[in-house]
Amino acid sequence: MIEKHIVLEDIDPVVFYGVNNSHLQMIKSLFPKLRIVARGNVIRILGDEEEMAKIEEDIENMRKHVLKYNSINDEDILDIIKGKQTKADAIKGVLVYSISGRPIKSRSENQQKLIDAYEKNDMIFAVGPAGTGKTYLSIALAVKALKEKQAKKIILSRPAVEAGEKLGFLPGDMKDKIDPYLQPLYDALEDMIPATRLQDMMDKHMIQIAPLAFMRGRTLSDAVVILDEAQNTTPQQIRMFLTRMGWNTKMIVTGDMTQIDLPREQKSGLKEALRILGNVEGISVVNLSQKDIVRHKLVTRIVNAYDAYDKKVEEEKKEKAEMRKRTSEADAEEIKRTPYIETDDKVQN
Repeated sequence: MIEKHIVLEDIDPVVFYGVNNSHLQMIKSLFPKLRIVARGNVIRILGDEEEMAKIEEDIENMRKHVLKYNSINDEDILDIIKGKQTKADAIKGVLVYSISGRPIKSRSENQQKLIDAYEKNDMIFAVGPAGTGKTYLSIALAVKALKEKQAKKIILSRPAVEAGEKLGFLPGDMKDKIDPYLQPLYDALEDMIPATRLQDMMDKHMIQIAPLAFMRGRTLSDAVVILDEAQNTTPQQIRMFLTRMGWNTKMIVTGDMTQIDLPREQKSGLKEALRILGNVEGISVVNLSQKDIVRHKLVTRIVNAYDAYDKKVEEEKKEKAEMRKRTSEADAEEIKRTPYIETDDKVQN
C-alpha cells in the first residue's frame, strides 16, 4: 500500500469535484480498490501501486480538461478513464472556452486571419470597427498562451481617454480612478477565467491591467501584451509602448479609426504607426470590416449607416471645396480681363 497526494493546480477544485462532490463520488466508484479523500485542492489517495499509477494519470487528464474547458461532466470523466477523446476535444479551431463552456474561436475570415497572424508574427495590429471581436479574440489568444505556458503573464493596457465626455474628478485611490477605463478588458477576462482563479492570477501579477502611462520604463518579457483602443494614443505614447517589447513576447495592438476621441489638433498614434510600420518584417496588419461584426445585428446596420453618412459629408466637403476653387478661378479671370487704369495723383491734385 502506498499513499500519494495530487494537487489540482491552476483550476477551481469546485468545478473538478462537481456539485455536491458528484464528480469525486463517481471517481471513487470507478476506483473501488482505492481510498480517496479530497481537501481543498489536494486529493489524498491510498492503495496499491498499479491502481495508483492509473488514477494519477486520469486525474491529471481531468485537471487539464477543466483547465482548458472550464468545465467537466460525467461523460467526460468516463471518456478520460476509458482513454477516449471527449466531445469537446473533437471540436477543432477552439482557442479557449468561456466559463460557461462556450467555445471561443474565429467567427469570420478576417478573425481567422488575426489568429494566423498571431501564430506567424510577434507584433500584430488589428484594426476595424466596433463589434468585430478585436479585443475579445486578442484576449482569448493571450489566455490560451498563458494556459499552455507559452507565456508567463498577460499585460493589458488602454489609454485613459474619455469618449467625448468630461468626467471630472473621480473618487477613490488610483485603482478606483483607472478601473472605469479598463472595464472592457475585465469583462473579457471574466468571461474566460473563473472569478476566484482570475483574482488569484491578478494577485500574483500573472495578469496585469494598467493604463498606458504606467508602461514607461518597463521591459515586457515572456508575455502577451495587448494595447486596446490604440487610436486614442498620441504618436509619442504608441512609440513608447511598442519599444517596451522584450524577449519571448507577443504584442497585439487594436483600434478603430472611426472612434478617435483625441482633441482635434492631436494626431492619432495608431494612424502614424500603421503608416510607418506597415511593411516591417515580423509585424502584421489585419484589417477587419463590417462583415466581421459579431454583436447584435443592429450594430452592423448602425456602422453601415454612419459610414454612409461620413462618405456623404466628405463628398459634400469636396464639392464645396471644388466650388470655392472654381469661384476663385473665375474671379481671377475676371480681374485679368478688367483693364487697369493708372491714375496720376499729381494731375488729379
